[in-house]
Amino acid sequence: MSNAPDAPGGAGESEAVDLGPIDYLVIAFPGSHLSGEGLPLLVDLVERDIVRILDLIFVNKDEAGTVTAVELADVDGDGVLDLTVFEGASSGLLGDADVTEAGLLLEPGDSAVVLLYENRWAAPLAAALRRADARMVASGRVPVQDLLEVLDALEELDAAG
Repeated sequence: MSNAPDAPGGAGESEAVDLGPIDYLVIAFPGSHLSGEGLPLLVDLVERDIVRILDLIFVNKDEAGTVTAVELADVDGDGVLDLTVFEGASSGLLGDADVTEAGLLLEPGDSAVVLLYENRWAAPLAAALRRADARMVASGRVPVQDLLEVLDALEELDAAG
């Protein structure tokens, strides 16, 4: 399931105009314990064309603190192929510097997935805005914990008032 975009200047040049917003995630697995529980959900998002995986890198930090990229195969060492469904999902946008930066977020013995993905659901809107010469001037994400705290505070105000 390689769903990486075509290289710039190739057949995918017109596709770049229709790109949705690009995001990244670094997901740490303390003790390198990967259950695979989220994998079917990610596959579902890809199959429904909600997201497109541009790059997917596995990072491991050994007990000595050495950070390495891990091949897409038997990531957890249990003898079962784990995430090969995304083998070939590599645009080349993530590199050694990204592996190093992700490694800084890990404790020795931990692993992580670095995921660069396109929000395909937003591509038609993004393309329409580009055609209208609109420009994104700010972007961000509200941390879920912050949102929950605000909702809790509002609920307390309603209960008190």
